[in-house]
Amino acid sequence: MQNSQEVQLAVDVLRAALPASAAGEAPLLGLVLGTGLSGLAAELLTGSPNGPAAGGASCVRVPFVNLPGFPLPGVDSHQGAFVRGRLNGVPVLAQQGRCHLYEGRSPAEVCMGVRVMAGLGVKTLIITNAAGALNPCFEAGTLMCMADQINHTGASPLTGPNCAAWGERFPDMSAPFDPALQALALETAGALGIRLERGVYIGVHGPEMESPAETRMYRQWGADAVGMSTVLEVIAARHLGMRVLGVSCLSNKNLPDCMVPAPLAEIIAVAGRAGENLARLLRALVTKL
Repeated sequence: MQNSQEVQLAVDVLRAALPASAAGEAPLLGLVLGTGLSGLAAELLTGSPNGPAAGGASCVRVPFVNLPGFPLPGVDSHQGAFVRGRLNGVPVLAQQGRCHLYEGRSPAEVCMGVRVMAGLGVKTLIITNAAGALNPCFEAGTLMCMADQINHTGASPLTGPNCAAWGERFPDMSAPFDPALQALALETAGALGIRLERGVYIGVHGPEMESPAETRMYRQWGADAVGMSTVLEVIAARHLGMRVLGVSCLSNKNLPDCMVPAPLAEIIAVAGRAGENLARLLRALVTKL
């Protein structure tokens, strides 16, 4: 169970850290930046994809360590900070990195960033991650727009007494990812010549990779990609009434009949290359939201 007082304290500290020009302007768009998207956070600070340009006083980076009670990521590829800036002129609040259940974190800790962003006025959330492709038609290095999700973590961020200020006891999950946002993302990707698949994401606990038998089972369940994050954050965001768009950077292919080890360094490298197209997509997409 998440202590709403802890979330509010983090909201207050983060709001106080923002410059006056940013604090008075609600960042209606939030980003959760997963593996491979550190460059996008730098762009929010500098105002340019090519380095320092027009970041200005309204751009700020607040490390998680400065927020009382906020969980710190334990994975090297996940930096821990909130970044407030502009992406293609649009005010954005980004969560740079996340923690995971497999680090021993609770569902509430995994979702604290989403709840803090909601407390700062975020209404639309774009969640990104690196994931393994299960659908044999999907290629590593491409992107997938999440059409639906399967929570196979064995956990929920809503366990325990309900916080009525966040949402109702039994939130609807018939459309975890906003259909209009999906359509807009697919249309924008097509106009840019970016390959954007559409499929079902299954979230697992981790940290071990999937076995061949597990991979077959997930495919039989209808999953197209698998990862170790996102599903709990989506549940928390929908509980808060946020509109959600999810995009995966497909970092490897899981083919159960010819599986080979997937080294972490290779996964991060492929996710980084896919992240370049995702950054292009997001720059164009945010101006339409």
